[in-house]
Amino acid sequence: MAVNQTLPRVNPPPENKLHTQRKMPFLTKLWRDSPLLVMVAPAVLILLLFTYIPLLGSVIAFMDYVPFLGFTGSEWVGWANFSSLFSDTAFWNALWNTAQITLLQIVLFFPVPILLAVLLNTVAMPMAKRFVQSVIYLPHFLSWVIIVALFQQVLGGNGVLNRFLLTHDMSPFEIMSNPDTFKLLLTTQAIWKDAGWGTIIFLAAIAAINPGLYEAATIDGAGAWQRFWHVTLPGMRPIIVLMLILRLGDSLTVGFEQILLQRDAVGPGAAEVLDTFTYFNGVVDGSWGTATAAGLLKGVVSLLLVLAANKLAHRLGEEGVYRR
Repeated sequence: MAVNQTLPRVNPPPENKLHTQRKMPFLTKLWRDSPLLVMVAPAVLILLLFTYIPLLGSVIAFMDYVPFLGFTGSEWVGWANFSSLFSDTAFWNALWNTAQITLLQIVLFFPVPILLAVLLNTVAMPMAKRFVQSVIYLPHFLSWVIIVALFQQVLGGNGVLNRFLLTHDMSPFEIMSNPDTFKLLLTTQAIWKDAGWGTIIFLAAIAAINPGLYEAATIDGAGAWQRFWHVTLPGMRPIIVLMLILRLGDSLTVGFEQILLQRDAVGPGAAEVLDTFTYFNGVVDGSWGTATAAGLLKGVVSLLLVLAANKLAHRLGEEGVYRR
């Protein structure tokens, strides 16, 4: 005997919300996101006015630019400015100095905020931790004029250190005016000024690590060093890679104001970098085409460094600045 069996009614699956959002009219999405767009509009406007629109002036690198004649009246010279640039020994000296300072800052400066963040994370007392953070953050808010003056008062020819050495019948040190130690001095000043401020993002990366991982590692008998190596460092690695890529992209910018304030003390042979080379050739000497060519070359090299570092990050399994 056949049994009539009623099949259960199958409801259609709910419509995909993501698909619905994609079909939403553009004006509707614009109205929905209007508060966020209004909030970000000033930053976008500043970025356009002071970053992207000035990029159009890079055409000066291919012109014998005269400010009084403007873009339309100046003569087009093609690659002549680049040829003049590559034949200038001062440019190669500035490039070599920039590369040396960049290498010193990556090797000596870049790890310091990471180590400071790890050490701060081990401070158990919240009040002591906040006090130390406030102290190491403070130099970031001082201008380079003040910082160079402070270093001059301590390490200068008539500074505290040399006066102490003279009173104890010892030979003074020439630090602030010594071309041989100038690049190391720049790196030391940068560490003192910005290393504490750089700990902020690394402290945030440490705070995002699951505390259960530390508890599991402790139960397994891991010591402080093992917990750092197997838990803290892997948790910070994506941020470390990202910050290193961004640093490489900005590697040819090594501190214009800081170097300009101390350039006369050691001479252009030790202190000339790409930024000061561009400034003195363009603004001071009026060689706008050559200076713009140097700036354009710097931007292209920085872009290539970011792309290469990001590609390497992908090979190592990290996302980098953008995904593949």
